[in-house]
Formats: sequence, C-alpha cells, structure tokens
Amino acid sequence: MTTDSRTAAASRTTESGTTADPTGPIPLPPGGSPRLDVEQVSEALLGQWAEARRTARERAARPELHRPLDATVAEHRDRVFGQLQLLAEEDVSRPMLPEHLGGPNDNGANVAAFEELVVADPSLQIKAGVQWGLYTSAIVQLGNEEQQQAWVPGAMDLTTPGAFAMTEIGHGSDVQSLATTATYDPSGGEDGEWVIHTPFRAAWKDFLGNAAIHAKAATVFARLITKGVDHGVHCFYVPVRDAEGELLPGVSSEDDGPKGGLNGIDNGRLAFDHVRIPRTNLLGRYGDVAADGTYTSPIESPGRRFFTMLGTLVQGRVSLDGSAIRASQLALHIAITYATQRRQFTAADPTQETVLMDYQAHLHRLLPKLAATYAGAFAHEQLLQAFDDVFSGRAEDPESREDLETLAATLKPTSTWLALDTIQECREACGGSGFMAENQLVGLHQDLDVYATFEGDNTILLQLVAKRLLSDYTSELKNVDRAGIGRFIAQRAEVLAKRHTPWARLGQNVADRGNARRAFDSMRQAEFQEEMLADRARVKVEEVALALRGAAKMSPADAAAEVNKHQVEMLDAARAHADLVRWRAFTTGIEALEDEGSRAVLTDVRDLFGLTAINDDLAWFLLSGMISAQRGRQIEGDLRRLLWRLRPHVLDLVAAFDVRPGHVRAPIALGGEQERQDEAAAHFRAQRASNDAPVSEKALRDRAKKAARARTR
Repeated sequence: MTTDSRTAAASRTTESGTTADPTGPIPLPPGGSPRLDVEQVSEALLGQWAEARRTARERAARPELHRPLDATVAEHRDRVFGQLQLLAEEDVSRPMLPEHLGGPNDNGANVAAFEELVVADPSLQIKAGVQWGLYTSAIVQLGNEEQQQAWVPGAMDLTTPGAFAMTEIGHGSDVQSLATTATYDPSGGEDGEWVIHTPFRAAWKDFLGNAAIHAKAATVFARLITKGVDHGVHCFYVPVRDAEGELLPGVSSEDDGPKGGLNGIDNGRLAFDHVRIPRTNLLGRYGDVAADGTYTSPIESPGRRFFTMLGTLVQGRVSLDGSAIRASQLALHIAITYATQRRQFTAADPTQETVLMDYQAHLHRLLPKLAATYAGAFAHEQLLQAFDDVFSGRAEDPESREDLETLAATLKPTSTWLALDTIQECREACGGSGFMAENQLVGLHQDLDVYATFEGDNTILLQLVAKRLLSDYTSELKNVDRAGIGRFIAQRAEVLAKRHTPWARLGQNVADRGNARRAFDSMRQAEFQEEMLADRARVKVEEVALALRGAAKMSPADAAAEVNKHQVEMLDAARAHADLVRWRAFTTGIEALEDEGSRAVLTDVRDLFGLTAINDDLAWFLLSGMISAQRGRQIEGDLRRLLWRLRPHVLDLVAAFDVRPGHVRAPIALGGEQERQDEAAAHFRAQRASNDAPVSEKALRDRAKKAARARTR
C-alpha cells in the first residue's frame, strides 16, 4: 500500500463510532471483520503481465512525461512529440515485434504497458498508439516480411512518423464503404504502380493522429481496383512528406485544430490527387496483385478477407478498454481519498464535522462505480490474454479472431462509457476542488471523451456484438436435430410461462416471506445473480431473433428495414451480454484469490456490481416474471447494506489499484486536504481550551432560557 493511502486513512471514525487506528490503512468495525489483502489483490489486478505493468507505472510517474496544465495547443504538441521520442529511445514498443524483426512477440506485455501511459498524459498515450499500435502494427500485421524489414525500423525509431489513414469524414465507422481508390496501372513505373485518389471532399481521410504535422508516411485504406474489378478495401503504404516535413506532390493536408481534449496530438486530414506509389506498396499479406494486374488472396471470401484485414483495429480497442479502466481507477483514487479526509457539516459530534465518505449519498455515488471498475479490470485481463493468443499466433484460427473481436467490441464501449461516468461523478463528488485543473479530473474527462468514439464508435461496436450473438443463436438452432428443436420449443414455452404466469414470482415470495435477511442472502448468492444476468442476456437475444425470423426471406432492403426496427433491442441485448461477461470475469478473479478475507470483501464488491446491474434493469426483470415484487422492493435496501459493509474497506480497495503519487498529481488526494483538516481541528481545539473563545449567540440564548426557567421554579 502507498504511503499516501495510509495517511489518508488516519484519524477517522467507523460507522460504529470507534476511533481508527492512525497507523492502520483503514478503520475497521469491531468483531474481526474480513480484511482485504491489498498486495494480493493488487497482484491479481496486475494480471499476467505484472512486470510490464510495474515498469510502465514507474515510467508513467516520471514528470517529464506528464500532461501540462497550461500549455497552448502548439506547445502541447511539441511536448508530446518530444515525449514520444523519449519512448522511442527507450524502445518501449519493442515487445510487439515478432522474432524475425528482433522482438519477443509479446503483444500482451506491449499493450499492458501502453495502457499505463493514460495516467501520465492521454495525449502521449494516444500518439504512441497511433505511431506503434496502429501505423506500425498495420505494417506488421498486413505486410509481408520484405515490407516489414523495409518500413518497421523507421516506424519504431521515429525516423518515419506515421498516420493510420482509415477514417473518412463521409463514412466514419462504415469502413467497408470507403471512397478512396487505389487503381492499379500496370504500365506505371518499372513494375506497375498504384494510383491513390480522393474522389470528393467527403472521402478525405480525417481525424488522423500525426497527419497535421508529423507524419511522413501513412497506411492508407482504399478500394483496390485492378483490371476493372473492385476487390474491396485494402491497405497501402503511402509516403506523404519528405525528410524536411514538406508535403509530397499530390498530397494535401489540413489541421483539425483545437479539440475538446487530447490537444497534444496533431490530428488532421489527408487527401490524395492521383498519387502514384510502387506496386509493392500494397500491404499484401491477405491480398496481392501481380505485375500484370492479377489479384490473388489466401482468403476467398471478400467479406471474411475484409474483416480479417480490419482485425488490426482490435489492438486499439483492446488497449482503450484497459486504458479506460485505468483512468477510472485514477479518478476513484482521487475522489475516495479526498472523501475520506474532507469534512462537511456537523452531525452528532458538536466539535467535528462529518467526513464525506460517511454520507450514504456519497457511498451511493462512488462505490457502484468502484465495483464496476473492478469488474472491468478482471474482464480486461481475459480480453488481453485472448488478444495475446491471437496476435502471437498461438490461436490463429478464424473462430479465435472472431471471438476476440466480439469480446473487444463488448468491453471497449462498456469501459469507456464507465470511465466518462466515473470521472464526472468523481469530479462532482470533489465539489469545487474537483473542477480545478490541478486536481486532474476535468482534464482527464476532456481527454477521455473521444475514447467513446474512436477505434469504433461505441454504439456501432455494440451493434456488432448483437449481430454476433444473433448469428450464434441462429447457428445453434440450425445445428440441432428434430429432438433438439423440440427441446428448444419446450424451453421457449418455459420462458413464456415464467413471463406470463405468477408461479416463479410466487415461489420467490414464499421462500422470502417474513424474512428480509433470507431474501438478502438469496440474492447475494452467486447462482442467483448469474442466473438472472444469464437469463436476461439469453432472453433478450432470443426475443430479437424471433422478431427477425422472417427477415431471411425478405429482399435485402426490406430485411435491413426490419433489422432497423429492432436496433434498440439489439443494443439492449449487447449491453446485457456485457454485464454477464464482466460479472463472470469478476467471479473468476475472486475464485483465484487465496486469501479468505480478500475473497470475502471482493465478493461484497461483486455482489454490489451484480445487484446494481439487476436493479438498473429492474422493470424488465419484474415484467419478465424473473424477480418477484417482494425481491424487487428489497434490492435497494440490500444495496444500501452492501455500501455500509464496504465503507470500512474503501481505502484498501483503491490502494489495490496501485495508483502512485506521481500518477495522482492532485493536491486534494496527496495530503493537501488532510493538512487543512488537521490545521482546522487544531485551531478549534485551541480555541475551546482558551478562556477568551467567543460564545455563540445560540448558546447564549439557550443559557438565558435555562436561567429564566430556573427563576420561575
């Protein structure tokens, strides 16, 4: 545990009124309650690539890598590019390289370390992500070995800063419909040339990191056209600036200008006016063209080929998921540390104000976010392991890639939205102090705002998840025999019976009757929570699938219109799936812990996450007949009980995040507030001990009233 966490916990009182041990990290209620083993939980959160994370956290604590508070856009850009050069000199992204390029092929370690940069400066993190996670990774993942040997060294050492030119202003997330063209000219150059062209304004590549100033080359996604045939979107290596930074002939660039956040990155636009590049600049791992213009690909299906090439994006989604969780951890560390020191309004104690964390409303606004952050952290570790398996080549099959893409599309929207909600809640929970730039929360929210949009818009990604769930559901039905169809119909009838008859709810009512404790215990059982969350996810997918069962026989236009009618339900099914994924990952993480106290405390945190997810969708559970009205009324009370049970453990829970003073950089969470409180307490103690302390008007009036009553007796 860090020193500042221990300091933050001193001189506080527990809910039972006992005084905290100032030498201990948190105040605990009497009776030998379970205690979190901070080191063990912190180790579990570090995951498989613990050493890479520790090294990266030490790096992120270095002042020369930190986000400036008062820099202009130009100054911030210069600073971040200088920071990027430091990272290049230290070869921080080398773990991503395969063995034949001199690396260890440790993609998990590379992404784990990259995620930690968010607490230094999100602009630095994203600029590094553009340079190595997107631009360089596209060459590694989509290029052949000759192309890798030619272009990767310059990308790694920043000899050739690059842009990842996929997004067009007119198509956004619809990459399959990009309008930029790459037309093959067999008579061009010595061995044929590609002609890269931007046909109209909406086809300009936009929002590209490095494009405004620094990029000297770009990996450009364009429609490959040869012999009059459009083979769909492919990736090309295109030089855009010379050694002096001047744009090459035919290349146009514009600066996107100041943004709502991430202003250390020179985002810009690129366009191409019949720019010619060699035939061999097509990154040809999944599609190549011979000198005579003949196209070949190891993947016959154009659709599968497109999605395989697009798989390079998954690294960005994986890293944004982990970065968003880390940002939530930082915000919670600041807000909860502050809330355990800041005192406001008097209560039972006439000499000392109440600490913020002892207010139920404060617990209610911060602890569910803490629980969701823990769930997201354990889920991210599973995602990172799946990513490393695929990108290292241990799980190269199409099904593993598809599973990885679905999991990334599930968790990236969930965690980035959670981060924005958490940071805003933490900002408000810190009052006016949270609005001060020096306390990080405002800047962190500004920088992470776009995380919900880039590397795949969150809503679009959830649609992809829903389509995969529907596809799996349909495939499952196609692969069962007549007896299996009969079982499905019977199960469907059981679900309908649950929803339209009172028997399931009546069973819960009978089991819980007259005993709130029994209802609380039953809802905290892992089996109950998993059943509720799993049934909700399954039923929501099933309902959409049944609603769309006629679309297969419609024309493409009518089928698209039918799907559009159920788009909201599809997104709802994807969110339900995300809750189940996170709950199961959290439960798996708890089961792996050896310390009983840690398991007990984290089980309470997991229950807070699970019951909050159920309560947030309580109307659906009630209308579906899956939860009785009695249990539905009980959940709010159960959540409040969990909040009070977790209150003594809040500092241990954030200490396990291993957020260090060099990451925090917020005076309110580094002892500044505690110093103010100690000074105020000392002042009032001295004032009460003196003989010349002023008497309050109220006390004077009370004294006079008491004397008057005594005279009338």
